[in-house]
Amino acid sequence: MSTPAMRPSVLFVCVHNAGRSQMGAAFLTHLAGDRVEVRSAGSAPADSVNPAVVEAMREVGIDISAQTPKVLTTETVRSSDVVITMGCGDACPVFPGKRYLDWQLDDPAGRGVEAVRPIRDAVEARVRGLLGELGIPASA
Repeated sequence: MSTPAMRPSVLFVCVHNAGRSQMGAAFLTHLAGDRVEVRSAGSAPADSVNPAVVEAMREVGIDISAQTPKVLTTETVRSSDVVITMGCGDACPVFPGKRYLDWQLDDPAGRGVEAVRPIRDAVEARVRGLLGELGIPASA
């Protein structure tokens, strides 16, 4: 199956909490399929995803246990159409004319999956809104 030649490229960046960028990328991939090129990046590579994030995503039918964020580079930012920063805008390279979205998310009190669920739900809602902005209907 061939993919569209002009599909938008979206980069999710969260330097301090890579789980957020992984959630954003997973939801966008799940809802848009191959109609969008999706990436996530952080300040350093991780060996694995936070287990609470993995569990919260499994609850909605998305497995991110094998994901690891890529290291954020200026080239990754430069080659993306939309760059979404999630609480780390000051750490992301800025290029004139590029579309940046800053998705600030409140950190709920607590730890573990109970604390991740509200973030997961907020990320999903914003990803659905982004699909609308890009003119791409959600497939799930």
